[in-house]
Amino acid sequence: MTTAIYSPDAAAEAPFSEQHAALSVSRRPLAAVTGAEIQAPLIQGGHIRYANLDYGASAPALSVVSAYLNEILPYYASVHRGAGYASQISTSVYENSRTIVRDFVGGRSDDSVIFTRNTTDSLNLLAGCLPAAGGRHIGEVLYLDIEHHANLLPWQGIPHRSVVAEDTLAGTIANLRAELEQGDISLLAVTGASNVTGEILPIRELAALAHEFGARIVVDAAQLAPHRRINIAADDVDYLAFSGHKLYAPFGSGVLVGRPDWLDAGTPHLAGGGAVREARLDSVSWTTGPARHEGGSPNVLGAATLARATEVIAALDQDLWHAHESAIRSFLVEGLQKIEGVTVHQIFSDTGSATDTIGVVNFSVEGYDAGLVAAYLSAEHGVGLRDGRFCAHPLLKRLGLPSGSLRASFGLGSRLEDAQRLLAGIEELRRTGLGWDYVVDAGRWVPANDTRTYPEWAPNTPGTAGAAPCIED
Repeated sequence: MTTAIYSPDAAAEAPFSEQHAALSVSRRPLAAVTGAEIQAPLIQGGHIRYANLDYGASAPALSVVSAYLNEILPYYASVHRGAGYASQISTSVYENSRTIVRDFVGGRSDDSVIFTRNTTDSLNLLAGCLPAAGGRHIGEVLYLDIEHHANLLPWQGIPHRSVVAEDTLAGTIANLRAELEQGDISLLAVTGASNVTGEILPIRELAALAHEFGARIVVDAAQLAPHRRINIAADDVDYLAFSGHKLYAPFGSGVLVGRPDWLDAGTPHLAGGGAVREARLDSVSWTTGPARHEGGSPNVLGAATLARATEVIAALDQDLWHAHESAIRSFLVEGLQKIEGVTVHQIFSDTGSATDTIGVVNFSVEGYDAGLVAAYLSAEHGVGLRDGRFCAHPLLKRLGLPSGSLRASFGLGSRLEDAQRLLAGIEELRRTGLGWDYVVDAGRWVPANDTRTYPEWAPNTPGTAGAAPCIED
């Protein structure tokens, strides 16, 4: 069997329709990322450049961020209260990262910037800071059924209400208004952009709606921040959470930015050193500010590289940035829609593909399990994308995809060839079927009799493909 391989030069010569006149901006990466040229072994033999279409899970580190990491790594030390030279430098880098991140999201001067492990951690932190009196929460949390689990599960342990999204964005906002009108809502929790379909929600409009009824708003910007500039002061957003690993920075790092009053009065997120004013054998006086929730030794390098990534993104030409992403997405959506048996999924019928979406495309292939298609694309075409239910189980059920679908996601390091390779693989699957036998191993589809190996430094452990399965018995 042979694999269709596209070169950038061939792509440049290919005929495109008028709406693809802007594709020239997408034929090369918009920014250099680490690992852009790694070679993936093909099951049928040989190697091919890995086409990374899984940015929505973890984006590759920007090359300038990797270089920055190497620059500061020799000075890495524990931060705060250290008199040593390296500790002083690390503390300066860590604390300055707060200012950089606050500026990146257009934060207010008094907004707290708390470094966490990821977006999930940030939203769990906020859940412990909602106002309460007499041991009871004041008001409830309101959220949609389209949310990622990070913006769904933290609220289920406290008073909450959920709203089923309509088939239109306008109808969904009307449903939120109707629920807010009932009163007793303290916080509206919404995603900035769906991690499943890439559709963007109007956070300025939603913030105004929440405030109209005396509630605050938190935005899960894990997917939005890597694709659009955000200004929480201008949009009047109270709290914003996002993750470094989706924003072209390595390590597990996240951040929560927002109004300090709830955070300063809330339950400390991690009881430990650095979070206290005074500790006694049977009691403690907690500090306020970010330190209240950053007990223990923080992820200095994670915070620093996250901040550096935001500086790079802030300096991008926004028109060029959006044109690059939109051209790849439009090309991929149009190509998928032309293949018989392929369905592209979205939540709202009134969402504009070119303007109201980020670099995410969700689809399914008739007659094939999503996990099998993903395994086939990886093994036979060197294409990496995501399959499953994307930690958004209620939404997948709503879309009629209880067993999952496929998600292609891309960003600054992507190129048109990645989308072309995906389309070639799907076309070949529909035309001739699988080129190899596949079996289920530990809950995941894998090639049978796979003799490919990992790099010599990486553990080649059988069965790890099925780690942490997302299934219901």
